[in-house]
Amino acid sequence: MHLDHPETYPRRHTHGAAPGADPRRPDGSRRALRVGLGGPVGSGKTATVAALCRALREELAIAVVTNDIYTREDAEFLLRNAVLPAERITAVETGACPHTAIRDDISANLEAVEDLEESVGPLDLVLVESGGDNLTATFSKGLVDAQVFVIDVAGGDDIPRKGGPGVTTADLLVVNKTDLAPYVGSDLERMARDAEEQRGDLPVAFTSLVAPDGVRPIADWVRERLTAWTAASA
Repeated sequence: MHLDHPETYPRRHTHGAAPGADPRRPDGSRRALRVGLGGPVGSGKTATVAALCRALREELAIAVVTNDIYTREDAEFLLRNAVLPAERITAVETGACPHTAIRDDISANLEAVEDLEESVGPLDLVLVESGGDNLTATFSKGLVDAQVFVIDVAGGDDIPRKGGPGVTTADLLVVNKTDLAPYVGSDLERMARDAEEQRGDLPVAFTSLVAPDGVRPIADWVRERLTAWTAASA
């Protein structure tokens, strides 16, 4: 189901059945790197997407797919802040638990990504933002090529220790809102130790998006992934 004013609001996709993903587009050209961003409600996923767009839009061709259950709130936030041209932002209405559309039945998200590549491509990077979910949220490998999981210090410094697939298996774990740690009693060193114990060699980035260039660790990680993706699919 599409919205009535595509020039003002993002297009909206409803949920359907999941096909598989392909590393190349039907014409044989390389498709964009797809990076999924998941995490609990309020952890800063949309703010992270916005900051990444601002940091990378001058060097990369980027598009964004947001997921909400019944609203377009996250996409509208990105549009209001003009992080990308409106035609590069689209919204998926999941109609169910957010993890359903990113892990179990990914067709609406795949359709949204493919529509973006068709209409505004070629693209270097597509960011797929999940709706707010719990620590079990993971993306299907048929939808994204890499996953970022965002938590924040206000949720408690025991989150890395509690683990869950989002924390333990994401390609990058982001511990966001570090500037709030002194005010909420979160121990960043403890979080770092617990995250390392849970994740081994998988990277962790501690960020404060209110700080100048606070998104740099995530942006640098995306650049590295894109370099590897381009080389592997050459």
